[in-house]
Amino acid sequence: MNSTNVLLLHKNNMESRIYLFCASTSFPYFAMSFSTRLMLPSDGDEVAELIFNSLNVWHEKNRGFKLVPGTWEILRIFPRVYEALDPNCCVTVVDTETNRIAGACFFHPRSTHTSLGILAVHPDFFGKRAGSMLVKYIADFTDRRNQPLRLVSGATNIDSFSLYSKFGFVPECFYQDVAVAMYHPVEVNAPDGTEIRDATPDDVPAIAALERRITGLDREKDYRFFLENTDKIWHTSVMTSSAGIIGVMASVCDPGSNMLGPGVAQTEEQAAALIRHELNAYHLHRPVVLIPSAAIKLRQALYDIGGKNCDLHISQVRQPGGKQAASGRPCFPPSSGLVFPTFMPESG
Repeated sequence: MNSTNVLLLHKNNMESRIYLFCASTSFPYFAMSFSTRLMLPSDGDEVAELIFNSLNVWHEKNRGFKLVPGTWEILRIFPRVYEALDPNCCVTVVDTETNRIAGACFFHPRSTHTSLGILAVHPDFFGKRAGSMLVKYIADFTDRRNQPLRLVSGATNIDSFSLYSKFGFVPECFYQDVAVAMYHPVEVNAPDGTEIRDATPDDVPAIAALERRITGLDREKDYRFFLENTDKIWHTSVMTSSAGIIGVMASVCDPGSNMLGPGVAQTEEQAAALIRHELNAYHLHRPVVLIPSAAIKLRQALYDIGGKNCDLHISQVRQPGGKQAASGRPCFPPSSGLVFPTFMPESG
């Protein structure tokens, strides 16, 4: 016999505990006990190091390279930023025998939805169902709020895709991760009748209203957080016309995260100009932007300035209860423009 049997022994709104009973022909029975709890302030460094190890071990094994350079300390950005933006919104799975954190996942509740952020399991606990416990905790949380649950997941990780599929997630949009090496500024040609400028805190209500019109999502607190810019790592551009703000593109520049987004635009031409403007804040960096694969003209515009594909991602949506809508459509209708997700923060 070579099997793993799972028995859920204890569960409530704050904690669930799972015991894995494993047996094989070579080893005696042993029991592994997991519990879930929210991340504590003292857990920040352990979670950052766990994310670093999880990402790099998976990428080395499956793609032949480390995703995150340097040392784990650069990923302190995740607990630091996410605890400032959404306090007490990181669930951890803990090995109760050793008190080690086996896995962690941040989540981002908003008035219209909740987003599942970075999910990481320590390599020592790969295949032990820690990931399933994390997703279930957050799915149960959103079900109690009767909200859709959203995420952006790697398209090249079939195990990750399968995990989310089992919980009822439905693919929504396919994205190409495009990296652009910014050795010199790029020319910005705003469409006729528009102009691009740096955003200000006074722009937040109009930015939030634009995103709601295009995506149906409310993320006003995110844009306010970017423009307060306490950490001095954020930048945001807006495109304006006689109709007001018609496009926005935010970005983060930090050793642990160097990318554009979130953002929205009504046309590919507008998006290309916004991206170019935001890229110019990244001299001597190599930021990444996720673009909808169907945006052919925008894709070519980035290739023309040296952009190169570096990964693939899929935005996915889960209905409350994990049930598909009667129409067979995702939770939100197709956006009336272009949407640019990001991994910092993963709140859309």
